[in-house]
Amino acid sequence: MSGKIRVGIGGWVFEPWRGTFYPEGLRQKDELAYVGQHLTATEINATYYSTQKPATFAGWAKAVPEGFQFAVKASRFCTNRRVLAEAGESIAKFVNQGLIELGDRLGPILWQFMPTKTFDAEDFGAFLQLLPASVDGVPLRHALEVRHDSFDDPAFFDLAQKAGAAVVHADHPEYPALCGHDVGFSYARLMRTREEEPTGYSAEEIQGWADKARERTARGDVYAFFISGAKVRAPAAAQAMIVALR
Repeated sequence: MSGKIRVGIGGWVFEPWRGTFYPEGLRQKDELAYVGQHLTATEINATYYSTQKPATFAGWAKAVPEGFQFAVKASRFCTNRRVLAEAGESIAKFVNQGLIELGDRLGPILWQFMPTKTFDAEDFGAFLQLLPASVDGVPLRHALEVRHDSFDDPAFFDLAQKAGAAVVHADHPEYPALCGHDVGFSYARLMRTREEEPTGYSAEEIQGWADKARERTARGDVYAFFISGAKVRAPAAAQAMIVALR
């Protein structure tokens, strides 16, 4: 395999995980370290809502083991706007807040767009040109999560490929399940976990996602995150997929 597979969840602070995923009595400040011991990646949600301090990123990096990576969710002020081409200042503020403090724990940046955001080739193309290839000499990888059917357009896939950005594959009952061109890594967000299923997805479904991840390693690293749906089952789903990959 040419790429590595990392499997995780969205964030790490979620009260229903206490006593289901996290052991009873585990201190909240130790929850990220516990995630690092049992999974191989997680998405950082806090960056979507507000700017973080460099020391915060450094602390997160120290809490997890070598090989673990964070996908960093981009600020909503970059993506939740009518004219994406005007996001330059917000993008610069986001990428320069201290991401490099994550060091080799830095995974892709997730650019998430609202379900109401429709595809405009000129505006979206201008937005992609604003995404930096690196920050302070550290290479950046970008993943685009679009949630409107209008993005199921060859023009969008071509723009993403030219920008070197992965198109997020979403397993969701309402969002389109898009598959972009090869850009050296892939990113999936799996959002159909069910509470009645102990591992969120059935064993057969978990195995199916594991098999797809293995296939994609021929084209680079693979990131798969179990989020949304019955969120309480997300850690169990991620752990089950890690076992399936063995």
